[in-house]
Amino acid sequence: MRPLSRLSELMFPALLVAAVALLGSFTARANEIHFRTALVDVAIVVGLYVFIGNSGVLSFGQISFVAVGAFAAGLMTISADVKRGIMPDLFPILKDHSLGNVESLLLAAGLGAVFALLVGLPLMRLSGLAAGIATFAVLGITHNVLFNYTKIGPGATALTNIPETTGLLQGLVGALIAIAIAWVYQLSRFGRMLRATREDPAAAQAVGVSIHRQRLLAFTLSGALCGFAGGLFVHQAGTITTEDVYLNLTFLTLAMLVVGGVGSLLGAVVGALLISGLNSFLTTAEAGVHVLGWKIDLHDGTHLVVLGVVMALVLVVRPGGLTGGREFRLPHLLSRRRPAEART
Repeated sequence: MRPLSRLSELMFPALLVAAVALLGSFTARANEIHFRTALVDVAIVVGLYVFIGNSGVLSFGQISFVAVGAFAAGLMTISADVKRGIMPDLFPILKDHSLGNVESLLLAAGLGAVFALLVGLPLMRLSGLAAGIATFAVLGITHNVLFNYTKIGPGATALTNIPETTGLLQGLVGALIAIAIAWVYQLSRFGRMLRATREDPAAAQAVGVSIHRQRLLAFTLSGALCGFAGGLFVHQAGTITTEDVYLNLTFLTLAMLVVGGVGSLLGAVVGALLISGLNSFLTTAEAGVHVLGWKIDLHDGTHLVVLGVVMALVLVVRPGGLTGGREFRLPHLLSRRRPAEART
């Protein structure tokens, strides 16, 4: 594949994300949150794509890594004095120390990677329904540990007083970092080997590709990106509960990936931006919103029903998603040499 064509696979998703951030900078302050949310959603869904899209294995567990990253980044950026007052049961290392914004994001990525590695060692030998059930169990276990164990967090209560540092700029930079890492990975020989195991596992094994090793590598990288995105998520919201990073977010981000196209980086970005925008509008409409002089007041839970219908329709009408699982590539004519140049 010609270098110019492959570079366009990175540039087009990056330009889409940059356009959303630019548009958000011109909106009213009250509406800017929807654009920040879209940028964070891109980072999360790209993290999902790195494993699910390249391996073809459905995983419900990636939001576990988002949850770990979010709570770690949020907890460690709260002042130590505040933590001693509102969470006296924390382990001393968590209660008596604090980190800056960038350090918390790096910590979130690191913990996400380590957690994914530990979980992936046994689970990456599974495929199909077994893998889906096992990763869903990981999601449930993570949720219940965070919900009940007050030594590592607030437990059933909300974690508050978190610095809101994820504005449009940090959201944009975070999304671009995730996109760039995913692009480099899918072009690497590790990404190519993993996709080979997705297309024909028997043939891949016959030429010496270790399915377990390649899946574990992608799962770990996905965990790092999801943990990093969790840090962006919590610094965008300023507060978090265990329910914020559980079933609803799992369903929403998988819908984004499926609608956009699970087989491509472009699909992950397009799906995240479109479904995030639709979800923001529907959620706002459930509280009542005026559009062109008309008041729209939807029933609570409508956004989940509509998103479910949209995902089902896309699966029926266009199983490959809106992008068909393909990347955006410049026409080959742009990267072809002229006949005269070829003769010389």
